[in-house]
Amino acid sequence: MSVLVSVIMPTYNCGKYIASSIESVINQTMNDWELQIVDDCSSDNTYEIIKPYLDRYSNIHYYCLDTNSGPDVARTEAIKRATGKYCAFLDSDDLWLPSKLEKQIKYMEENNILFSCTAYRQMDANGNDLHTVVTPPKKTDYQKCIWLGNPIGNLTVIYNQEALGKFVVPRIKKRNDFALWLQVLKKTDYCYGMEEVLSVYRLGRSGSVSNNKPKQIKYHWQLYHVIEKHNAIRSIVEIMSWAFVKVTGAGYRKEKTNG
Repeated sequence: MSVLVSVIMPTYNCGKYIASSIESVINQTMNDWELQIVDDCSSDNTYEIIKPYLDRYSNIHYYCLDTNSGPDVARTEAIKRATGKYCAFLDSDDLWLPSKLEKQIKYMEENNILFSCTAYRQMDANGNDLHTVVTPPKKTDYQKCIWLGNPIGNLTVIYNQEALGKFVVPRIKKRNDFALWLQVLKKTDYCYGMEEVLSVYRLGRSGSVSNNKPKQIKYHWQLYHVIEKHNAIRSIVEIMSWAFVKVTGAGYRKEKTNG
């Protein structure tokens, strides 16, 4: 199997973590990949960390935006530069397990799947295992993605760019990965979920909106009503569904592990 996978990696002030993220791509058992890093004008040492990789690997590419524009713009720019049959997503503080690309691409190629995600485990800001695994539904369509408030982990996604084309990430400060998956689900019926853990998600970085409920509500309203153009009543119902899932965990498989 030889298909090129473009790895989409927006970054902003992730000098502390980005080397580990890049190494997790380099250590893949599948070698046919390119890494498109788009920097949203970092003010830390991100570029200094990346530079040795650029010197050593011709398939690692770096581009810095002219102005700080947000992760949606950086992600769109990386997609624009992607040349592979597939686009895979990895933020610059998360990690892949070594067989991630090989197993997921094989799954997609053998089953003619255009859009897929996988289970992932969680770590804290310092990289300590939180012994928690999040498993996506086996099939997620457009409305299910909304009802569950996005059960698709960004760091686990791969879609077939050759078949589905390029996408522009909607302009929204938070939940822009969610907004992108809704765009993809308008062009293919389902995101198919693999139950195997192939990625590790970092929790607890500063600046998170996850514990600020009023802001979360604002961004969900913007996504449903402004971007997706759902009427006010439908948008309110969808926000209530997200809140219910957030409180109860309904529709999610989030399990503690022993190892």
